Amino acid sequence: MPDYQAPLRDLRFVMDELLGYPAHYARLPGGEEATPDVVAAILEEGARFAREELLPLNQSGDREGCLLEGGEVKTPKGFKQAYQRYVEGGWPGLAADPEQGGQGLPPSLAMVLSEMICATNLAWGMYPGLSHGAADALRHHGSAAQKQTYLNKLVEGVWTGTMCLTESHCGTDLGLIKTRAVPDADEGYTISGTKIFISAGEHDLAENIVHLVLARLPDAPAGSRGISLFVVPKYLPDADGHPGERNAVSCGSLEHKMGIHGNATCVMNFDGARGYLVGKPHKGLACMFTMMNAARIGVGIQGLGLAEASFQNALGYARDRLQMRGLSGTQAEDKPADPIIVHPDVRRMLLTQKAFAEGGRMLVLYTAQLVDVVERSQDADQCEHAETLLGLLTPIVKAFLTEVGFEATNEGVQIFGGHGFIQEWGMEQLVRDARITRLYEGTTGIQALDLLGRKVLMSQGESLKVFTREIHKFCQAEEANPDMAEFVRPLARLNAEWGELTTAVGMRAMSDREEVGAASVDYLMYAGYVTLAYLFARAVKQARLALDDSLEDATFYRAKINTARFFYERLLPRTRTHAQMIQAGGESLMAMSAEDFGRGFEI
Repeated sequence: MPDYQAPLRDLRFVMDELLGYPAHYARLPGGEEATPDVVAAILEEGARFAREELLPLNQSGDREGCLLEGGEVKTPKGFKQAYQRYVEGGWPGLAADPEQGGQGLPPSLAMVLSEMICATNLAWGMYPGLSHGAADALRHHGSAAQKQTYLNKLVEGVWTGTMCLTESHCGTDLGLIKTRAVPDADEGYTISGTKIFISAGEHDLAENIVHLVLARLPDAPAGSRGISLFVVPKYLPDADGHPGERNAVSCGSLEHKMGIHGNATCVMNFDGARGYLVGKPHKGLACMFTMMNAARIGVGIQGLGLAEASFQNALGYARDRLQMRGLSGTQAEDKPADPIIVHPDVRRMLLTQKAFAEGGRMLVLYTAQLVDVVERSQDADQCEHAETLLGLLTPIVKAFLTEVGFEATNEGVQIFGGHGFIQEWGMEQLVRDARITRLYEGTTGIQALDLLGRKVLMSQGESLKVFTREIHKFCQAEEANPDMAEFVRPLARLNAEWGELTTAVGMRAMSDREEVGAASVDYLMYAGYVTLAYLFARAVKQARLALDDSLEDATFYRAKINTARFFYERLLPRTRTHAQMIQAGGESLMAMSAEDFGRGFEI
């Protein structure tokens, strides 16, 4: 069975030394409870829960999957008991308002816990993960009555939530949805339609499931401007707030999937189900975006968690597996062959995994601080700055970390060789589970259009400048430091080029809007590599300071510097390819007609 140890030392480095989380929490309204001792206890207990409760269920849950019988879904053995212990431990409400049954701790702490859960049992983690998004949507947009009825239950974890967007004829283009909502006599609505790919749509973990459903009112305008949001519970709450009459919502079937077998991905039928409007009519998409943005960051964390899990297991295997002698001579005199970790190509793959996991962790925790500020700060200017950066970085977190997370899990299989292809080692499951992260909550292409089209070009580059100015100031401050030259000089060049590429695409797009789509994915990947380069450069600076102050834990800090050097020398050069493809434009992509794609198939 695969193993996992939460990377607590690296988490402490990123949180305490690199990003200054203790001071960040002390400045944050409501953050005074997040003392170093409290944070340490949460991380250690979260690590224990993930390793002891969730990890043992990951492979068995994958093999067993979910079972649909008589409209009810049974989750894999042990999932329900683990969820009960999760609720008993108070984990669902870690960052929620105490008035709603939460503990009031900063959102970033819940995001740290999420990495551990994703690394040990992604399928299980999707059940409570979706509930957080549903609670956020109701917290921001629900009526007082809706909050009283549903929010505390979601925060406590006794009820779970879903987001019901997709239909068989439309995925990302939600303007095409057909689900209807007809007003009833007593301020409710009758919801009719079918949604597909609904994660955790039906299960046996909680006593009720709260569906947030996009639908159209009879007078709705066409397209995305005519979408409203409704809360549709599995069981209608009675006068005391307990699950009462069964609503007319059911799971029609379970999807047969490549991975995440332990999570119930459902076709959900709403056959005249009772629902209640959330927010204003025809403004449902804006309400749902609250949930979707949180979910996008959550999926990026999934990519990070799976990369870390694959790296840890590949590293253990590479230290034990004997094969051939080192090219420079025997390394293990007492063994019949050397462990494969001595071979350069195995080290290349391991360091790729390590760099993406450690770089991804820095990106997630950097973003998590912004979430804290947006959610909790009372300083309007600080909130506006953080919200701009968060908007820019969210598609990068989602798409870049899932792309490289998938790459990292593939490298893990490769390190295991033929054993990686065998189920018992667990490495191929990580690949299968990772593959979905590049698809749901908006594919990489959709995230790339959001980044380049909406966040950057529609703001005339202003949102990008907020971030590139930060990188520029860092490079300026370190340009005279000879120990930082190998990192700062290439970072400064790429940071300047990022702006130049943006201008070039923007100019081409003025005469041909297809240029945005042609450049977008390469633009996003370029952005991801530069963002990680910035964070690695900051990590090197901090590691060097720590080495100058004390030799304690010197091995850790030297490894951090070496990992950063590997990233700069072996992974950051990928920006050259992405830049060239951005500059190539869209002519070769769009020149061929749709009919010409099939030429040559004819008999």
